[in-house]
Amino acid sequence: MSKKILSNKNNLQVLFEDNHIIIVNKRAGDIVQGDKTGDKPLSDVVKEYIKDKYNKPGNVYLGTVHRLDRPTTGLVIFAKTSKALPRLNKLFLNKDIKKTYWAVVKNKPEKPENSLTHWLKKNPKNNKSKAHNNEVADSKKAILHYKTIKTLDNYYVLEVNLETGRHHQIRVQLAAIGCPIKGDLKYGFDRSNKDASISLHARHIKFTHPVKNDIIAIHAPLPNDAIWNACV
Repeated sequence: MSKKILSNKNNLQVLFEDNHIIIVNKRAGDIVQGDKTGDKPLSDVVKEYIKDKYNKPGNVYLGTVHRLDRPTTGLVIFAKTSKALPRLNKLFLNKDIKKTYWAVVKNKPEKPENSLTHWLKKNPKNNKSKAHNNEVADSKKAILHYKTIKTLDNYYVLEVNLETGRHHQIRVQLAAIGCPIKGDLKYGFDRSNKDASISLHARHIKFTHPVKNDIIAIHAPLPNDAIWNACV
């Protein structure tokens, strides 16, 4: 059964939890797994939450299934058991987990609804990908589908569904059609958001529970700021 919980100690918003999985609403600035920055990752915060809530002795098992970029917000799934982790990995590999993102862009897309296909080539030196209209050496095909769901005073809100999961895919593909995401300096937006976030949110996820076979469908509340508040 779905449980909505708020852990004040770690300021962790848990959207769903059972014996096998836990889904949280990631804040901007959180890293999902540890990296060279040495900053405390979200995975450690979730482990502490589980340890405190269930008074668990010793180490807590937690499997990282997927990631979100650091400045991005929204849904992140973790496995709480070794039984669930490989099954969740398989769901992602087979594209049996449906993820929907919302993105706020300043420029109006040429088409209100469209599918985009590019070949993305990653530059590890600057941690940035470049979109090409045709295949180039060491590039990977990227496909997404978007539709405009709301027009604000100065921005447009796009709903995005991915067919592939490439490095910075939504960010680079929207930038390639002249619609960089609000706050995303790396991909051409003219100024940063005050909290260093970008206005990209993993809004909805739907999949079959890896152990119980129930359908899990979760919406992540939007960040609390003026632009996102205007979206609903």
